Amino acid sequence: MAEQSNSKRVIFPNGKQKEFLLQSKEKFFGTWEKLAEAAGTGVRNLNDWRNEKISMSLFAVEQICKKRKIKMPENIVLKDTYWYTKKGARAGGKATMKKYGVIGGELEYRKKKWHEWWEKEGKFKPSKVTEALPFKEPIFSNDLAEFVGIMLGDGGMSDYQLTVTLHRVTDKKYSLFVHRLIKELFDVQAGEYCDKQFLADSVVVSRIGIVKYCEKLGLKKGSKVRQQVDIPPWVKKNQCYSIACLRGLIDTDGCIILHKYLSKEKKYCYKKIGFTSRSYPLLQSASEILLILGIKHRIMKNGWDIRIEARKDVEKYFQVVGTHNPKHLERYK
Repeated sequence: MAEQSNSKRVIFPNGKQKEFLLQSKEKFFGTWEKLAEAAGTGVRNLNDWRNEKISMSLFAVEQICKKRKIKMPENIVLKDTYWYTKKGARAGGKATMKKYGVIGGELEYRKKKWHEWWEKEGKFKPSKVTEALPFKEPIFSNDLAEFVGIMLGDGGMSDYQLTVTLHRVTDKKYSLFVHRLIKELFDVQAGEYCDKQFLADSVVVSRIGIVKYCEKLGLKKGSKVRQQVDIPPWVKKNQCYSIACLRGLIDTDGCIILHKYLSKEKKYCYKKIGFTSRSYPLLQSASEILLILGIKHRIMKNGWDIRIEARKDVEKYFQVVGTHNPKHLERYK
């Protein structure tokens, strides 16, 4: 019923709409704010009603009368929303006919002129809609290599966007780091998309140019598992880049595992580092980097999990590779 009332407009006689609102405020509501609240509108809109710039909705009039316990005003006319558009269109059509003798002009002539304009200059004019937005192209660096690791971990690319999807609660602080890293690398402010159904927030960059640039870096659009992605060669050839990339990978797709057990009625707890990837080349490259760094680990029987288990190797990982994800650091300590 409220929706139906909202779709109708009330046309008062000249001056009566203002009178109706002034009486309602003075005799019952006391303030414009309370009157606006009762009418289901804002004070600014109420001012336009009071000055009779626009007509009131039937719903608002009904609500005010209901609160005041009075009958609907007399001599009002109900009209559909946008009732005035036909009147305006008719007036515009008459003015066009008077000036040009025809509405819209002759169709074939307009088409001919448009094609002439398009071939002569239109297609050569840059369009703001299709024009690629600017960004900074970063040179190879540790930061760029870490960004590549983040993208290989929890990142993804489409034709127009790149995203990094993180846990809304546990990765909240790390999300701020990813935002800063993207700003420093590309001089672009990333946006954020919140998935209300799941505890997942995505850091989003909408730049066709950045997507193309990332493809040049060796990243791929679409499913990383289906394409069996790997760390790009330019990263693997440089040990510093390899370490930074591994940090980005484990900060996103890795975890700190608390292994607890009971032996001879004594409780023990030690920490492991786990990294999971269903891309075999990526898992092997991560393993190779760990071997070069002298960090012992093993690939689990399932073929897609790496475990760093010995305490000294876990310590060495945090000393040599480190982390920018506060979640990992807090769990490790």
